[in-house]
Amino acid sequence: MLKLIRFLKGYGLKTVVGPLFKLIEAVFELITPLVVAWVIDTAIPMGEGGDYSGLVTGGLIILGLGVFGLAFSLTAQFFASRASLGFGTNLRRELYKHINTFSYAELDKFSTTSLITRLTSDVNAAQQAVAMFIRLVLRAPFIVVGAIVMAMIIDVKMSVIFVAAAFVIGICLYIIMSISMPKYKGVQAKLDTVSGLTKENLVGARVVRAFGAEEREKARFNAASETLAEASVKVGALSALLNPLTYATLNLAVIAVLYFGGIKVDTGALTQGEIIALVNYMTQILNAMVVFANLLVIFTKASASAARINEVFDTKPSIEEGKGAAPDYDAPAVELINVTFSYTESGNPALENANLTLNKGESLGILGGTGSGKTTLINLITGLYRVKTGKVKVFGNDIKDYTFEELYSFFGVAPQKCVLFSGTVRDNMKWGNEAATDEEINLAIERAQAKEFVEAQKEGLNYVIAQEGKNLSGGQRQRLTIARALVKNPKILILDDSSSALDFATDAKLRKSLGKMREEEKLTTITVSQRVTGLKYCDEIIVLEDGKTVGKGKHDELMSSCETYREIFMSQNKGEETK
Repeated sequence: MLKLIRFLKGYGLKTVVGPLFKLIEAVFELITPLVVAWVIDTAIPMGEGGDYSGLVTGGLIILGLGVFGLAFSLTAQFFASRASLGFGTNLRRELYKHINTFSYAELDKFSTTSLITRLTSDVNAAQQAVAMFIRLVLRAPFIVVGAIVMAMIIDVKMSVIFVAAAFVIGICLYIIMSISMPKYKGVQAKLDTVSGLTKENLVGARVVRAFGAEEREKARFNAASETLAEASVKVGALSALLNPLTYATLNLAVIAVLYFGGIKVDTGALTQGEIIALVNYMTQILNAMVVFANLLVIFTKASASAARINEVFDTKPSIEEGKGAAPDYDAPAVELINVTFSYTESGNPALENANLTLNKGESLGILGGTGSGKTTLINLITGLYRVKTGKVKVFGNDIKDYTFEELYSFFGVAPQKCVLFSGTVRDNMKWGNEAATDEEINLAIERAQAKEFVEAQKEGLNYVIAQEGKNLSGGQRQRLTIARALVKNPKILILDDSSSALDFATDAKLRKSLGKMREEEKLTTITVSQRVTGLKYCDEIIVLEDGKTVGKGKHDELMSSCETYREIFMSQNKGEETK
């Protein structure tokens, strides 16, 4: 938690003043038993017609201490709430900002559900710990120490009972805390698993139903939930031992106070009011220890959550931003020089010794089977991963030299997995260019062959897209994704198998439209496709197999020189003829 203190910036005064108000309230609480003792010993009238003024005075003093204590307590609560909510907001904002600096390499390390849990559940646990820290962490030990000191003032020998009780409880707290802290981290990890299954099943609900796998998925979820419940119950049971141990120890201490105090009252060493005061101080210690025990449970959870949050902060982006470079638009648009890339240090190369030169206004096709390295090549060109062997250049400069803004401004990407966001069609189209006009959006939609179905909606550009585009077909999502890339007015358009859901006629119209853009606007295009027909007329085609380039050239050249390309073409061409 100490590493997260920096997120209290701007709330330092509230963080300091809040505990001070609680300490003042605690002082009032410690004075109250002495007033009660005075009332019992001197202010209660004996017999009829006695003087009640002392009783009234004592009652008013106790009432005043209670009212002022409540006022200071509410003020401290106000400061604690403002500071903790501010802390949570700052932490959540910075954590989200840090996550968005991650490259694909760091995102591969953390699962999506784990990051969501850290942004929500773990941040909330840390926020609650800050609130409880300001409100109670100083007050609880102050009450314990203060009660012991006040007991010493009344009778030093009797205060030994208080010290012994506090010592025994402290040992119990330490043992339970040291055992339970690592277990809470395990509980949070199991919560990640449950969250992951939930997300997986909600996103893939149609697939689950299509395969009639509801019962199997319920069983998986129930098993994960049972594992989480068992872990939570075990650590909860361990933490729950704090309250009974605390109550048992302090109740035994109260019995000792009454027993030995009774003997002292009988000998005249103590008064009845002082015994009541000692019992009140023991009760205050009891309440403070119970609070402290609960605080330790909260702090133990928060420590586990803070460790998970710090794990994200300690993960630094592997891609460093360049200082900036001036692009040379007369140089090749994309150039790869002896590029070899592996996703892990010891893993087999996903791409090996790749060389490529793509000039401005040309079209490149990338063909290969599943796992051949097509998407890896695209991710390296766009800088989502960085090569350690070889060099990737865009418009004459190594992509490492560009700032992120400069590099990403070159590319318009329609990714393999179509991702649309909840909102209108217009909102989605403006992701790449917030200043885009409706005319520019409509032109991009027309070029992406999406005009027909957008105009078919009475709302037009105001048509609301559901979360993840679930109210659209696969082909509609792909065309809107391509249109969004075109609205950006990119220098290089990348289509990563983004026309797989289109029929052949629509695909042909899209290729014709993009071909016209290459001629008129010198747009450079890179197309990844499983269909040879989608790449047949590209200026150059690269054929990948197991991360290696096994063919390079135009269609006619590859038909005669590349067996892999010829086999793919013949299998697809044969399939079409049999329909």
